[in-house]
Amino acid sequence: MSETQSPLPRQVADAYVDDLIALDPVTGTYLGVQESSSRLPDYSPAGQEALAQLARATLGKLDEAERRPGADSDAERRCARLLRERLTAELAVHDAQEHLRRIGNLDTPAHAVREIFTVTPAETEEDWAAIAQRLRAVPDALAGYRASLGLGLERGLFAAPRPTATHIAQLTEWADTDGTGRGWYEEFAAAGPEPLRAELDEAARAATGAVAELRDWLRDVYAPAIEDAPDVVGRERYARWARYFNGTDLDLDEAYAYGWAEFHRILGEMRKEAERILPGAQTPWVALAHLDEHGRHIEGVDEVREWLQGLMDKAIEELDGTHFELAERVRRVESCIAPPGGAAAPYYTAPSEDFSRPGRTWLPTMGQTRFPVYDLVSTWYHEGVPGHHLQLAQWAHVAEHLSRYQATIGGVSANAEGWALYAERLMDELGYLTDPEERLGYLDAQMMRAARVIVDIGMHLELPIPADSPFHPGERWTPELAEEFFGRHSSRPADFVESELTRYLTIPGQAIGYKLGERAWLLGREKARERHGAAFDLKAWHMAALSQGSLGLDDLVDELSAL
Repeated sequence: MSETQSPLPRQVADAYVDDLIALDPVTGTYLGVQESSSRLPDYSPAGQEALAQLARATLGKLDEAERRPGADSDAERRCARLLRERLTAELAVHDAQEHLRRIGNLDTPAHAVREIFTVTPAETEEDWAAIAQRLRAVPDALAGYRASLGLGLERGLFAAPRPTATHIAQLTEWADTDGTGRGWYEEFAAAGPEPLRAELDEAARAATGAVAELRDWLRDVYAPAIEDAPDVVGRERYARWARYFNGTDLDLDEAYAYGWAEFHRILGEMRKEAERILPGAQTPWVALAHLDEHGRHIEGVDEVREWLQGLMDKAIEELDGTHFELAERVRRVESCIAPPGGAAAPYYTAPSEDFSRPGRTWLPTMGQTRFPVYDLVSTWYHEGVPGHHLQLAQWAHVAEHLSRYQATIGGVSANAEGWALYAERLMDELGYLTDPEERLGYLDAQMMRAARVIVDIGMHLELPIPADSPFHPGERWTPELAEEFFGRHSSRPADFVESELTRYLTIPGQAIGYKLGERAWLLGREKARERHGAAFDLKAWHMAALSQGSLGLDDLVDELSAL
């Protein structure tokens, strides 16, 4: 490219990744950028505005890039559409000042600051020297976060009371993980090398002090000021967040009706499966409660981690070459136990760009040591293989054919969660869930995702419950009714249900992307099958679909249909 020639869209996108990493070293660490290991982002209002300015400048460069010869190729067009949609959605959230009331149990700057240490390289003394520097950066990062929340208070932009109380409780646990006065950061730093012991201990104590200081301010200043704020966000804010997480402007009323249709369909299947386990059970959840007591279990935390690793290894061995074609580095995934003090839901972290850090699944034990098998199998098909790991690791593997942006930070939540839920259904279609316990567990997980659509949209928009509902027909949704509904139609324990509802209150529009994304993946597959007829090759379609990078739901069905 000459000095006077403007870049193409993929070059603009990759330059944006470089510029973003400079502002957000947490993102840099997830990508495996060693230089990011010693720093943390600026979560103050000024730091957040710098991110917005970068997005605006990048959109200006994209305007010019799309006018260049060659910008209309499929590769450039797909990247440009994703970059424009993602940055526009992010700016809409920023300009609405949502970062000034970002409190919850899962996705806040305080969570990002803590969780990044679990993926920061920690093999050498040099690595730990960078960790010590990053630990020393924790107080400033949390102070910037507090400054943003303080500005939100001044402007009357309040977080919801219930998630605020939950976050205060989480910070309390992080500040004293075992009741001895040692915080999470001190526990983490204890694994460091002896030559850096004094430095690590001092930095970790300062980090713990910053956690306690943030907790005290939230408890004593913030929470009293917002105690009368609503827990729900309303239609305007919800639509903005739904666009951000789904990559499309949804018809929320249609999506709500779809959630109910799926609820009734899945309930019918669950009743049939429950009859195989406990004949005459009043509800499927009575059968699931029976399995909690009498079904197959894994005993022990180390044992369940190893069992989940074996489940993923077996899936890779049997699916590779039959329904997928996997590169050797994509075949590696690790099962891990999540650090205490987080949300109750399992999760996945993608590999670094060079695969030096593998993809990892994480199980929060919530203090438990006995784990029902029915609750694990389809969940690990979702989080690991063939779910999140196969998609996100494949993106990293084919990054040179996409753009760095498409393969890493440009992900659309509903695309990824939709694929992972599709992966669960695929394993059912392929005959991996014929065991009654495991299949009822799979259906219970499907029901949870349908219930998410119902309660997430219903309570935030305060919609009426349909007259044909078996639950409070004709009443309008509230968080209390949502928690009761979710608990009544889920096998999960009360603490999980409470954690889930808090999650929905704090990241509205995200939880609906599982079912809506799955619907898009299934529709794209069906259209491709219709187009190819008897020549349709599912393995080839899977690999082409997993190699095109992220797409919003606006584009996903069209692109999948054309494969």
